[in-house]
Amino acid sequence: MTGVLIFQGVTGRTENVVGRGSDSKPVTAHATTAQLRNADDGTGASLARRDAERFSMLGVTWTDPGARVTGRVEVRTRSLTTGKWSPWLRLDGDSGQGENGAARGGTEPAWVGPSDGVEARVASNGKTSAGLPAGLRLDMVDPGTGDASAIEPAAFAVEETDAPTADPSESAEPQSSTSPDTQVPADQEPSAEPPVSESASASESPSAEPGTPSASATPTPTASTSTVPTPAPTDTGPTAPPSTMPQPPITSRAGWGADESISPEEPGYLPGGKIKAVVVHHTAESNTYTCAQAPEVVRGIYAYHVKQLGWKDVGYNFLVDKCGTIYEGRKGGVDRPVQGAHAYGFNAETVGISVLGTYTDTAPPQAALLSVARIAAWRLGQYGVDPAGTTTLTAGDAGTNYFRKSWAKGAQLPFPVIHGHRDGYNTQCPGDAFYNQLAAIRTLAAGPVSGLTVKSLTGTGLSGGKHYTKAGVTVNWSATTPAVLIKQYELLVDGKSVATTAGTSTSAKATLTIGTHTVAVRATHLSGKRTTSTSTTVIAETTAPSFSAKPALSLRTGTVNTAAVPLKLSWKATDSAALKEVRLVSPLAKTYGPTTTSASHAAKSATATAWKMTAYDYAGNATSASVSATPVILQETTATKSGTWTAKSSTSYLGGKSYSSSSKNASLTWTFTGRSAAWTVSRAATSGQAHIYVDGTKAATVDLKSSTTKYRDAIWTKTWSSSAKHTIKVVVVGTSGRPAVTTDGLVYLK
Repeated sequence: MTGVLIFQGVTGRTENVVGRGSDSKPVTAHATTAQLRNADDGTGASLARRDAERFSMLGVTWTDPGARVTGRVEVRTRSLTTGKWSPWLRLDGDSGQGENGAARGGTEPAWVGPSDGVEARVASNGKTSAGLPAGLRLDMVDPGTGDASAIEPAAFAVEETDAPTADPSESAEPQSSTSPDTQVPADQEPSAEPPVSESASASESPSAEPGTPSASATPTPTASTSTVPTPAPTDTGPTAPPSTMPQPPITSRAGWGADESISPEEPGYLPGGKIKAVVVHHTAESNTYTCAQAPEVVRGIYAYHVKQLGWKDVGYNFLVDKCGTIYEGRKGGVDRPVQGAHAYGFNAETVGISVLGTYTDTAPPQAALLSVARIAAWRLGQYGVDPAGTTTLTAGDAGTNYFRKSWAKGAQLPFPVIHGHRDGYNTQCPGDAFYNQLAAIRTLAAGPVSGLTVKSLTGTGLSGGKHYTKAGVTVNWSATTPAVLIKQYELLVDGKSVATTAGTSTSAKATLTIGTHTVAVRATHLSGKRTTSTSTTVIAETTAPSFSAKPALSLRTGTVNTAAVPLKLSWKATDSAALKEVRLVSPLAKTYGPTTTSASHAAKSATATAWKMTAYDYAGNATSASVSATPVILQETTATKSGTWTAKSSTSYLGGKSYSSSSKNASLTWTFTGRSAAWTVSRAATSGQAHIYVDGTKAATVDLKSSTTKYRDAIWTKTWSSSAKHTIKVVVVGTSGRPAVTTDGLVYLK
């Protein structure tokens, strides 16, 4: 009979499962092996440096699947592209996983990239190699190449033909007299162990655990026998319960190119039909793979587990690469309680997730951690298990973990729901750096949202820890929890939700009524747990500031030029809530703080100038005011003279001329209409004093003496509250030894 049977029932729901196109084909992996030699001094075993067929993944395996290498297992390889040899890479001496009916034991597989040369060494912890397991060999896997980019639901197909089914005994490892140093294809490898009986039961296997479905011990077909027909599996698995958490995107087995012909057995399911915990792994290999190579890494692990160790399928339920892509592992349905072979003694109640790479010193990238959290949250959500909680697991066999805690078979042991492989087995997996991130993964998976902070409030001003606005406000926030795990955000005003946004949002708007309010943001994790940020006080008000003292101008001391007469601009602004600033907008732009009430400026003489100012409060309310004035320079020649005055010429004087007098009581009088005046003089070390009379009353005595020569110096000023007609009279004192007074005119504001 010919035909194709497509068995899809075991995949359950296939939403978010990414596969390949319907015309895609499985990618065939090829494996070769080489036997290790025991050292002459009996302290270890080795494989001399040699050429090899192309491979990208390797591991060391041995005859007894229940044995463990307690010594040091190291390999190094020659790059196919550069021709250079790598440093020695240490392999984990025991995968610590366990599969019923496994044909061989072995280390974790290691991804080394395309290579064509290899060397291996195993050092015993004892004085001899007697402690090393028998049948040590190096297994090298070329995972093949293929496209893993298109989309198709996961499934596996079996073609039926009229060809007879192969005798299981023909698949057993044949005896061979080949030299141990000879590299041979995996399906023709020499074997020191006797063929494993097809009827071997779980109780006879060191890796068996109670409740684990029986699996054939017959090694599965290699690439060279992949056309042997196999029966179509029957969908007898449990249904997939809905989850409280969404399913993340998953690359199906077809998507990464699984050759389903090498693992034709039906999937097994957890005896209790319920996942109680998630065991997190790393694959204890190099991190140098690219994310484009990740499907090859997955195929390599699959081929190593099935073809080299004799497992019925890849051990992990899910694999994750360092870029966060999730791959379907063991077949049977990504959403069903498929029993894996990833945690010796605890496979019957757990799901296994492995991140490709080694994470002893460096934690996986955030993308990978997030994907682990998403898978864990989704799978645990199917069974109402809190990812941040603890659970009790039944030991399928006696064991000891990495922390030297031991237990007997059948023991009831507490575990974090999400825990590391080392918690249930004596292994470094998932590496120190990764293990230290498990608490963060639990929080990501279980919630609530972490790091929720209001970053800023647009449309407000901040003063004294309070925000001010007219009415509208945009609240901006951030959270450390990735948006893909956040259901929604809510903007809270006075504790009530006024706006709801998606979990990808980082801001929301609200319109406030006049008064004082509290504003906060509430985030809801996909688990339903809520987090509320610290609240912020926001005051909504529409009262504009006022100028309690309108802008005013006065002359000030300083050097006078026709293009720059020194002025003082004064004002005072207030606000009922919080004054922010006062801005000078004309004739130039300046901004002053709320407590500043004056500033020095200069203006062109004989030119009317408007000085415009605007006061702002923190809510954005504003009030404007202005003042205008014209600085006028009165030359000394316009004054009424009394006594002897001598005209002096210099480009340093205003208008090029000045008056000077050493005669006591000599005077100059100016009359003008304005609100501010400044007497302008020239000064030197020999300059004397002068009396100043304002409107007939003596106002001051001014000393013109200066250690440095100064010209056009406004030495004395007078300002009135309003503009009026005034008289300024300057009288020479006749100071002994330095009687000279030189005047350069009078300036007033009109």
